[in-house]
Formats: sequence, C-alpha cells, structure tokens
Amino acid sequence: MPESTLSPANTVYVVDDDAGMLESTQWLLESVGLQVKAYSDGQQFMNDVGDNRPGCVVLDIRMPGLGGLNVQEELQKRGIDVPIIFVSGHADVPIVVRAFKSGAFDFIEKPFNEQLLLDSVQQALQEATSSRSQLTASNEAEAVINTLTRRERDVFLPLAQGYTSREIAEQLEVSVKTIDLYRARVMKRLGADRLPDVTGIAIAAGFLNPENLREIQQTP
Repeated sequence: MPESTLSPANTVYVVDDDAGMLESTQWLLESVGLQVKAYSDGQQFMNDVGDNRPGCVVLDIRMPGLGGLNVQEELQKRGIDVPIIFVSGHADVPIVVRAFKSGAFDFIEKPFNEQLLLDSVQQALQEATSSRSQLTASNEAEAVINTLTRRERDVFLPLAQGYTSREIAEQLEVSVKTIDLYRARVMKRLGADRLPDVTGIAIAAGFLNPENLREIQQTP
C-alpha cells in the first residue's frame, strides 16, 4: 500500500530493534488487512509520528537508545494518548507494573501467540476509534454551548438536568414566561428538537453528570 494512503489514526505502528521479530510482526498484522508502519528503534518512530495520533503502537520494551518505556513517556509529554501494546522477552514484574501504571493497553511476552497479539491489536484499535469519536463529540458539543449568551447558559444547565420552566424561574427569580422564551432560544441555538437532546449535548460536553441529572452543575 502506498505510504500516502496510510492514515495515522488507522495504522498500527510496530517498534522493535529485532529485525526478524519486526518483519514477522508486520507480516502478521498485514496478513489480516491492517495498515502497518515498522521502525527499528524508538527515536525513529518518535521522529516520524510527530504530533499525529497513531491507531495503536506495538512497542518493544528493551531497545538501544530510546526504549519502550521512554517512548511511552515521550508520547505522554506530547499529549498523544494512544493504546500501547508492549511486547518483551524480559517481562519482569517491576517493568510490567510500571508500564501498566503509565497506561499501557496490554503487555505480551515474547515469543507471543499470534492470535493473542491480533486480538489485542483489534481491541486497541476499537478503543482508539471510540475515544476519538467521543473527543470529537465533546468538542462539537462544547463549541455549540459556547455560542449561548450568559443568560441562555443560566437556563441551559437546569433545563438539561430536567428541571421544569417553573422550577428554573424560581431559581433565577424571573417569570415562567421569560424562562419559556429563553428555553426556546436555547433549543434553537443548540439545534435540539427535544429536551433529551439538550441533556445529551450537556453530557457530551462534560457539563453534566448523567448519574445525577437533578443536581445543579456549575459550568467549568
């Protein structure tokens, strides 16, 4: 597949200084239709990935120069949140614990079962896709909410939590008629046809706890 068609978000990046292991892992992943980019050392991978977010990374622990745990740390410093599957022939307990404490998705010992690695990679890609979708939805919802005026936001939050116009009017010490006016404006600005849509937008943006909709939330 030409490199120009590779999308970082859907690509498995494999980093291993063992040439034989690197080649066999790449072949295995490509044999099931996955897009793969292979690197023989951690620094080469970090130089190439830039600020892109890979689909997932299959990463050797022990490598000359920039080792697996150092790569994990560098990715975190750049704010690149990506599922990392560590592979190692030296899986001592302290290293495994450190990897998982730092957010590793999985840790597989070499020589690994091929199906075990394939299953782990597929699960990591699914998690990455879900995470990106949630982030996009959150950003879009927050952007819409930011178009509201201050008074509209005062009405939006309790409305999203399920309070009635009368209850909101009492909270804000205004008439029910005034709240109904703002309620209509809020729903129009948000493109919401039903009240559950307003609640969904508030939850997606992180303004509202879905487990306690009747508790007044403060805006960030």
